[in-house]
Amino acid sequence: MGEDEFLAVALQNPVNAAILDELHHLALPDAWLVSGCLVQTVWNVLTHRAIDHGIADYDVFYFDPDMSWEAEDAVIRNLQTRLDHLGVKIEARNQARVHLWYPDKHGLPYPPLLCSSNGIDRFLTQSTQVGVRRTDDGLEVYAPHGFDDVERLIVRPNPALNFSAANYAAKAARWKSLWPEITVIATD
Repeated sequence: MGEDEFLAVALQNPVNAAILDELHHLALPDAWLVSGCLVQTVWNVLTHRAIDHGIADYDVFYFDPDMSWEAEDAVIRNLQTRLDHLGVKIEARNQARVHLWYPDKHGLPYPPLLCSSNGIDRFLTQSTQVGVRRTDDGLEVYAPHGFDDVERLIVRPNPALNFSAANYAAKAARWKSLWPEITVIATD
């Protein structure tokens, strides 16, 4: 599966398309629609399920040097209000401030990031290391591992991370219950 085919399938989900349009309209800095909502839409098409089957939320990353909770909260509330008509949960997170709360929440270190794609690089699984954003020239995709695992329904750990094997196992088990066709590669 190439980038164009991935985009064509992921955008069959009208929620993904609407979020991308709204992010472009809002012009949040370095904003991307990321991860599961894109990949799981593709899995749903490949496995002939409803387009939104199993998608718990729609993740948005952006990168704003204003690292205050108040600024992030304002973005979260504005985006949810503007997209409330879609009837889905939007998870917007400023990647500039993840290092401030991640260690307390997950018990693991998290380095300060320089841009949103750094956050995409830190996903637990390689197949979900995907981001899409709309630009004035069209769509831009960030997918450091390509789309082979997405197309082949493979979930494998991100080898670049020191992460919680328990978190990976829980996420993989949830996905396996929703998409029994996936192959989960165990952590070492």
